This record gives sequence, C-alpha cells and structure tokens, in this order.
Amino acid sequence: MTAFVIRRLLLALLTLLLVSLAVFFVMRLLPGDPLLIYMAQSMEFDAMSSEALDELRREFGLDKPIMVQYMHWISGVFRGDFGTSIFYREKVGKLMLERFPVTLHLGLLALLGSVFVGLAVGLIAAVRRGSWPDRILTPLTYLGVTVPVFWLGILMIYVFGLKLHWLPIAGYTSPWENFWLSTQQSIMPVICLAVFGLASNARQMRSSMLEVIHQDYIRTAWAKGLSESRIILKHALKNSLIPVITLMGMGVSMVFGGSVIVETVFAIPGIGRLLVSSIFGQDYVVVQAIAFVIASIVLVVNLIVDISYAWLDPKIRYGRIA
Repeated sequence: MTAFVIRRLLLALLTLLLVSLAVFFVMRLLPGDPLLIYMAQSMEFDAMSSEALDELRREFGLDKPIMVQYMHWISGVFRGDFGTSIFYREKVGKLMLERFPVTLHLGLLALLGSVFVGLAVGLIAAVRRGSWPDRILTPLTYLGVTVPVFWLGILMIYVFGLKLHWLPIAGYTSPWENFWLSTQQSIMPVICLAVFGLASNARQMRSSMLEVIHQDYIRTAWAKGLSESRIILKHALKNSLIPVITLMGMGVSMVFGGSVIVETVFAIPGIGRLLVSSIFGQDYVVVQAIAFVIASIVLVVNLIVDISYAWLDPKIRYGRIA
C-alpha cells in the first residue's frame, strides 16, 4: 500500500512539472507582445518610448533568457509568489484569492450535485431495469452527456431569465452577503456545470451496478433472505463504485474546465473568466499561475482517487495491480 501511494505521488509530481513547462513555453509561442497589448488597452501606447518599454521588460523579467524566466517563476511558485500581473499590475496571488472562492462555491455545488444525484439516478435505473424510471432516466443521461454547456446556458437564460423572469441572468453574490439572491444566481450556472458529470456518473453507475448484481455472491445474499436495501447498499454498491470513482475524479477537472465557459456566459467574476481575459491579453503570469494551481488541485484529487482504489479493491491494496 505504501509503495503504491509513493509511486502515484512521484507520478503526480512529474506530471505537475510537465504541466508547468508546457503552460510556460506554450504561452510564449503565441504571436504578439503582452506589453504592447497592455499599453494599447490602457490608452498609453502613443506615449510609450522604446526606453520606457525596455524598462517595463526589465520590471517583469521579460528581458532575460527564457530558461532564466522559467526558473525564476517556478522558484517563486514554490515560495508562494506567483508574480505580478502585467495587465492588472497586482500580485497574481491576490487576484486568485479574490476569484477562487467564487469558482469553488459554484464548482463544489456542481460536483456534489453531479455525484450524489448521478449515483442515485444510476442506482435507481439499474435496480429497476426495464421499468418506467429506467426508460425515462437513461435517455436523459444520453442527452446530458451530449448537450453543449454554452448552448444550455444561453437557453436557460432565455427561458428562465428573459421569458419567465424566474432567475437572474448574470452576476454573482456571495451567500454571506445575500443568501437568497446568491442561490437564485447560482442555480443556472451550477446546473450547467453539473449536467455532464451527473449524466456520466449515472450512466457509469447503472452499467457497473448491472454487472455487479448478477454476480454469484449477490445471488447468495438473495438466497440467504437478506433485504433488498442491505444487498444493494452493503454488498453491491461498494464494488460497483470502483469504476465510478474515476469519473468523480475527472469531474473536478470538468468543473474547472466548464467554469471557463459558464462564467463567461453568466458574467461571473470567477477564476475561469479571469483566465479567459488573461489569455486574450497574453498576461503570461496570470495564465501560468491559474493553470498551475488548477493542475495541482486535479492531481491531488486524482491521487485521492488512486488511494481510494486501494481501499475499495484488495487486489490493488496488496500490490497485485501496479
């Protein structure tokens, strides 16, 4: 078990290093100069001289060789210093601290909803296979997997915001400031973030449960006269969760990836919207920091998922599977 965790930890660290290299160098392959873009957007382009531009390059370290820039940035990251934004002229850590709570609030609600509702839907569809709940829920999961998030968001804004006037169409309010308004503003973004994960979890749960409930030990449990709820929850559920847990880990990356689209559609001041504006402005430091932090979160979640495999599957725990 210890060796298994150490191997996964080393693999996660290697992956994180490769992610930092990729995001650092890919950003610098984009055409254009971030300082020129910044000056053009700040209406100071005409007043800029070559000497002042060179001074800005020295200020942000863009005059150094690219490998020196990378080593300076990655060493600062491990010290908790993500650098200074070119466009906002503020510390990147401060910008992320202001935006991350918004994304985490919506993301956690979407993740919890996709996991618990998805597992419940898949469980009901499997246990009542062929019944009317299965015939209704299963096609809905196919629809949930295929629907484009941006289209669903625009459709919900049109129907529930503009036509029915049930929900606000944009913005974000902290639940600590106004809980009711925050709940109203969160409903549509959370649904858009959760729909793919919910449908995927439901489909995988149904498939896994159908495979497990036909095993010999389940038939033996029925023969012993155990109740249906005990058989399903105590014996079948644990083994059917093993492939589903993979999708749960992937759901974290889907939430952060989906936040880029959802926060743009609903004008939410979260980390995804900050990432989009920074990419268009070629704000290297912000993009690097956000990508690095999101990759770290996803890798930690995947590590937890790998460790949970060892708890659920004794073959992994005792080293029979690498």
